Amino acid sequence: MEEGLTWPSERLEVQTAASPGVSRRISVSEFSCHCCYDILVNPTTLNCGHSFCRHCLALWWTSSKKNECPECRGKWEGFPKVNILLRDAIEKLFPDAIEQRKDDIQQNSDASLSLAAFQKYGSDQTSAAPTAGRINPRGGGFFSGVLTALTCVAVVLLGYHWSSRESEDDLLVHKPVAKWTAGEVVHWLGHLGPWTSLYKERFLLERVNGRLLLTLTDEDFSKAPYNVENSSHRKAIMTELERVKMLGVKPPQNLWEYKAVHPGKSLFLLYALKSSPRLTMLYLYLFDYTDVFLPFLHTICPMQDEELEDILAKLLDLKEPAWKQWREFFVKYSFLPYQLIAEFAWDWLEVHYWTSRFIIVNAMLLSVLELFSFWRLWSRRELKTIPHRMWGHFWKVSTQGLLMAIFWPVIPQFVCNCLFYWALYFNPIINIDLVVKEIRRLETQVL
Repeated sequence: MEEGLTWPSERLEVQTAASPGVSRRISVSEFSCHCCYDILVNPTTLNCGHSFCRHCLALWWTSSKKNECPECRGKWEGFPKVNILLRDAIEKLFPDAIEQRKDDIQQNSDASLSLAAFQKYGSDQTSAAPTAGRINPRGGGFFSGVLTALTCVAVVLLGYHWSSRESEDDLLVHKPVAKWTAGEVVHWLGHLGPWTSLYKERFLLERVNGRLLLTLTDEDFSKAPYNVENSSHRKAIMTELERVKMLGVKPPQNLWEYKAVHPGKSLFLLYALKSSPRLTMLYLYLFDYTDVFLPFLHTICPMQDEELEDILAKLLDLKEPAWKQWREFFVKYSFLPYQLIAEFAWDWLEVHYWTSRFIIVNAMLLSVLELFSFWRLWSRRELKTIPHRMWGHFWKVSTQGLLMAIFWPVIPQFVCNCLFYWALYFNPIINIDLVVKEIRRLETQVL
């Protein structure tokens, strides 16, 4: 016991904020630790009733590696928690003594290290504990019920989507341009932007099919009967027409068309961006620079004079990025990689109204989960393990990508569609549950 410390009466009547109006008699013996016999700091009461300073209990656990009371050797159940009632009473009665004791503990490196290891052990025990005992016997709880209902609704909506939309094999991204009908030419023209509504009727009246479209020039568009007088509009039409001539089909201009042309690649990118956005963007830079990385970079990091351009103009922009764009990209790439995905989806809100919103919400949730991961490493003093973890993560992602490339030819298309829509629409719901669990763990963690 500290010299000069004056104990109150033999038994005290105290109240806590947790139980206002409810008093409890506490003996003075409950204010002293059974290990150091000094005033308790962060008092932890075991199942047997003995109370210890939390750092004393941590030192005992570190040296003995036993889940038992240092006083009576009785084994404790679960993970010991701080006695909030006793802690409030001690901090109210002996504030100066508590501050002095905390300073002494912080200066003791062995106590600090043992306390961190003890807390890490408790966190691991909590996360590894079976959830069966916590499940509501009537069902899976409120969130499980909501998740089940949302899943059923999503299955119905996706079933309707698959049955009502045109087959992926019938999309213009698969059909040679020479075989396009007049209606399909107008459909292709509409994909260039809302401004094409000025010219759709003229193309229909002239019955411009795919063969005729391939013969048209900039001069033809500027004269009757097409009368595309706006030079920017003619330039946009001719640029896209050149791409059509080069590819022989309509290039993909939205998520569904890209998925139809590259089903395996779209599924790979969807899961890779979710689990490892930095490695995925590096992969795009190294192996898909022109077709994917450049449009991605011009969309999320536009120049000042490009911010009002049409989304298709950014998609077709193949010029090298400026230094200002690279600088903005590297900052976000290093610290907020999921924000890049959210910004890209934001620019496509007019094309994919609900899908873009799902992607934005999921990116926000994944950013929060990543911050929680770094917080755990920092609080456990494991920042030095980051390079080792990054190397292990790199091999894990590489192995998964290799296995997908090997087994992709034998995976049924229906299974791929299920995986694609699950990652796109259901993962945000799962991530909401993960964020809630992390917040609860943070609230209950004893520092």
